[in-house]
Amino acid sequence: MADSMEGVVSTGQPASVDVKEKTVADISSNFTLLERAVAQFDSRFTLRALRSISSLRKRLDPQVLGDAILSYYPASNEMGKKIIGVVGGSASSSKTSADSKKEVVPEVDVYLAILAQVMLYDKQEFSKGAEWSSWLVEHIRELNRRTLDPLAAKAYFYMALFHENLDPKPPSRQSPVIGIRRQLLGALRSAVLRKDQDTQAAVMVLLLRNYVSTADITQADLLVAQTQFPQTAPNNQVARYLYYLGRIRAIQLNYTEAHEHLTSATRKSPTSGVAAGFYQASMKLLVIVELLMGDIPDRAIFSQPKLERALEPYFRLVQAVRAGDLQGFLKVVQAHSGVFQREGTYTLILRLRQNVIRTGIRMLSLSYSRISLRDICIRLGLESEESAEYIVAKAIRDGVIEASINHEKGFMATKRPGDVYATREPAEAFHDRIAACLTLHDECVRAMSYPMNQHRLELKNAQEARERERELAKEIQDGDIDEDDAAGDFEGL
Repeated sequence: MADSMEGVVSTGQPASVDVKEKTVADISSNFTLLERAVAQFDSRFTLRALRSISSLRKRLDPQVLGDAILSYYPASNEMGKKIIGVVGGSASSSKTSADSKKEVVPEVDVYLAILAQVMLYDKQEFSKGAEWSSWLVEHIRELNRRTLDPLAAKAYFYMALFHENLDPKPPSRQSPVIGIRRQLLGALRSAVLRKDQDTQAAVMVLLLRNYVSTADITQADLLVAQTQFPQTAPNNQVARYLYYLGRIRAIQLNYTEAHEHLTSATRKSPTSGVAAGFYQASMKLLVIVELLMGDIPDRAIFSQPKLERALEPYFRLVQAVRAGDLQGFLKVVQAHSGVFQREGTYTLILRLRQNVIRTGIRMLSLSYSRISLRDICIRLGLESEESAEYIVAKAIRDGVIEASINHEKGFMATKRPGDVYATREPAEAFHDRIAACLTLHDECVRAMSYPMNQHRLELKNAQEARERERELAKEIQDGDIDEDDAAGDFEGL
């Protein structure tokens, strides 16, 4: 038994060593990508290095990061020592320092500093991470290199995330998120002047998230009105921007624009499991906005595997609104009030009370050609006939129902519905669908990415080939080289 246990231990140890060595090798391969990004001035290599963080973070620990730093930096490098000191790690004794003559690019410095941010966030050292992030973004501003733009956007993201988790948390007016607004606004101004669209898009999204978290909707609206979101922003930043914009418009009672923005955000949301939380949050808000607009969301939405459990309280809410059951609606709100408050939809849901009553009135108008105000009051659970008359009059004015009120006899008479195809409503709906398809086509065209200055590189290579052919022909003509030798190693020529 002891021998078998020893065998298990001995086979497990190399596996953990292999995982650490593979992680160090993966990080080192990203150093090569960052060096190529600097040499070719192509941000696609930097983005590849950043995308690998999600797979690396589960295997990161201070020793792995220390070994990766030692494999790249000389032993006397100050930046390497600073990063190791922040994460509290040390390198393996078997690792040797890199060549002291090797040129260290700042992009690798910042990339390793971002890995340190990730480690501090995963260990929930928010205070230490906030201090480290503030130093890092200032260091990036001082460097002022365009090849650092994608890395700067990620650094600002983690800086805002650390401050959100410091006590007191939003929406408290003493929250640290209010203190970083000046720094984020300064970063936005610098990004616009430097035409740094990666940082501009990321910081705009962070500012909107910051304002919404503390219910400063007026300031968020001013930011949207006075700035322009870059058209070449990454798809994930566009989706986040549309989500917060839809949230702002919903709070401002502009449900039509909110519905458009949230629909675009859900369409742009990644389909992978990593982004399931964002997709769920967008769909929750979209369901509330559709209910506020007087529409009932499609039932198929709630049967999706990613949304079935997350949207269960909202499904109960939709059922109550659809049936026009005011008492059932109040019970659902009371039962799930904690969930709604935690997700930031509680105040919007409270506005649905009038919609529930309107839906009930609409169903009554479809069921009865004439019904007394007293019966409406009893069926909908209203306080008095005067309240029922006011609500029915408002529903008629808003176009919810086609009816009239007889004040003397105290009843509501429903008018016969007309032909909808005699109106402009079908044409307007058709126009909206065409506009959405054209917008989606334009966004897909803009999303196509091609290598920068690739045509210049092809022209340069073609020009060099022609010059070489001229030199070769001249040497053959002068007799310095035979035609057989001109073929090189290709015997067939």
